[in-house]
Amino acid sequence: MNNLNSTHCAFPLLSLTLVLAASAPASASDFATSVLSYVAGSNAANGYTNPLVALGPPERFTGEGIDPGAVTPFQPCFLNSEIVSIGSGGSLTLAFNPPLLDHPGNPFGIDFIVFGNSFFTDGAYPNGSASALAADGGAIEVTADGTHWFTIPSTLADGLFPTMGWIDAQPYSLVAGTIATDPRLPVNPALTVSDVWGVSYAELVTLYGGSAGGSGVDLARVGLSSAIAVRISVAAGFNPNVEIDAIARVRAATHPADLDGNGSVDGIDLAAVLSAFGSADATADINGNGVVDGPDLAAILAGWSG
Repeated sequence: MNNLNSTHCAFPLLSLTLVLAASAPASASDFATSVLSYVAGSNAANGYTNPLVALGPPERFTGEGIDPGAVTPFQPCFLNSEIVSIGSGGSLTLAFNPPLLDHPGNPFGIDFIVFGNSFFTDGAYPNGSASALAADGGAIEVTADGTHWFTIPSTLADGLFPTMGWIDAQPYSLVAGTIATDPRLPVNPALTVSDVWGVSYAELVTLYGGSAGGSGVDLARVGLSSAIAVRISVAAGFNPNVEIDAIARVRAATHPADLDGNGSVDGIDLAAVLSAFGSADATADINGNGVVDGPDLAAILAGWSG
């Protein structure tokens, strides 16, 4: 594992808009749909060589029957039914159907997210304060035609934002949370190590902004408008092995008043606000002021497209 250290500096708060924008239920096509190829590599972890475990969403809860706990940036998944190992000289190629798209409406311009198995070491155990990052890297490559491959620059599969399964779980929770993060929502790519080092766990949750973490990729960085497959590779002679949990497509942002995520601000959203009017129901509190009130109703009317 590689340890990266930095000093803590001020960080931006992420808006509620992006959390709402990606709140619709996930479907199977939001994640890699098939394995095109897998080469374990020379030092892949023994017993962690089933590439099929990288299909579907990233893990939220790990260690069932051994050492169970919620997946957090300090407590990563670890079972061989959850992650696949890529050793030196190895690669994992996953397909998407339909293809991934370079979508201008995606949050931060990110089009897909790779979930590895990085984690933070805790400088304030057991309270959760990032003091170093344990990560193994891994190149991310994409193709639009299955023949020509492009390496995403300056982005590693096992990267800065370890998986967070639940918004309301604590760093070392032994039980699942009740408010799930969204694996199709990226963390703000403008954040750096200096933004996460030394912050409290509550501040870290705020930084994630409802995202499940992972390494976000913009296809425009390599000039592609779409991609049919993603390949994670480890250079020959590179000693650490890289573990992959999942790859998710990013869901295009919608209007913050589109509460059900159906692409339209309509009667369903209006009914949700009216039924929760006067309450603190966060699912209908569009402006995030702690109560469903007039400004939320005004947001529905202003965004009406139904």
